Amino acid sequence: MKHLTTALLGLTLATSCSFSQPNKPKTNQATQTTQTTPSTMSTNAPNPVYNREAKDKVNVSEAEWKKMLSPEVYYISRQKGTERPWTSKFEAFKEVGTYYCAACGNPLFKSDTKFESGCGWPSFYEPISKGSIIYTPDNTLGMKRTEVQCGRCKGHLGHVFDDGPPPTGLRYCINGVVLDFEKAQAAQDKYDAKKASQ
Repeated sequence: MKHLTTALLGLTLATSCSFSQPNKPKTNQATQTTQTTPSTMSTNAPNPVYNREAKDKVNVSEAEWKKMLSPEVYYISRQKGTERPWTSKFEAFKEVGTYYCAACGNPLFKSDTKFESGCGWPSFYEPISKGSIIYTPDNTLGMKRTEVQCGRCKGHLGHVFDDGPPPTGLRYCINGVVLDFEKAQAAQDKYDAKKASQ
């Protein structure tokens, strides 16, 4: 009975947060979850679309994305994959700052909207802005869910569910592999330096 309960709990968690695995590339799990800056990009080619201040939409071919992104980011962002639960550095991450799309640099979430959901993936209750996220229906795996994509590059981020905390009641269940993070103080220092140089 204990094994059956454990198996059912694992299945429930996996299906509640977009756990699909199409054509997953072989990767080193240790490197998959430790990147927090634009270094998530592939070393094959620079990523000219990565910009934390740009507002323009990104329209790049899949072949170009594959050259620019690491295999892990490409798999999640472009192939709608899912990282394994509880493997993300950001699952229990407590730093104060901003989370960005690892593919294009679009600001997605502030750390003060992050919460412990227990689902195995970083969870947030509200995006930075209405335009930072795109919502699309996802009827895969025999379920009706809402996929969330980056509002700038349309990269797959995860799913949103209506079982989150107040004030929104939403839980954005996000793959940590497709997130970059910048501490609040580092962002303030950059802003101050830019303003002083003008």
